[in-house]
Amino acid sequence: MKSKARKQKELKQGQELYKKSDALVFVDCSKVKTVDLRNLRQELKKSGNPLLVIKKRLLGLILKEKGVEFNSRDFKTPVGTIFVSNLENAAASIYKFFKGLETDKKIDAKAGEKILGGYDLKEKSAIDAARIAFIGQLPPREVLLSQLLGMIAAPIKSLLYVLKEKSQRS
Repeated sequence: MKSKARKQKELKQGQELYKKSDALVFVDCSKVKTVDLRNLRQELKKSGNPLLVIKKRLLGLILKEKGVEFNSRDFKTPVGTIFVSNLENAAASIYKFFKGLETDKKIDAKAGEKILGGYDLKEKSAIDAARIAFIGQLPPREVLLSQLLGMIAAPIKSLLYVLKEKSQRS
């Protein structure tokens, strides 16, 4: 059991992280080994999205103070809260991490089931777990842009090929 001083320290830490973040992502930390959780923490910290495993009641106090509706009874498992500055990067890291645990048979649940949901602090709206998992499955921005460029350039390439063949026949 944590002491009152420890809980106050976690509460202050959570409030500081809340001020710096654009969104919150909630993940299920049950049955995840400490070593794996540490790896997730390090990976998220590199991208500026710290993970804090905090008591649900303390998280509720932080969110209630900011005017966010939060019912800790919605979650039946220990909740890890990720304070996100860039949702796309964080969602990709989270999804890949849990997908890796799933393929290594370190957890029984699917990657999408370990993501519990989230909250967009800018829009002041809840984010569905399926949406976070979907965002996590998307390829990186650079890949998407190159695919888009390829789609735009494909008709032009085809036209140039046809014109080249026509000119060679004549």
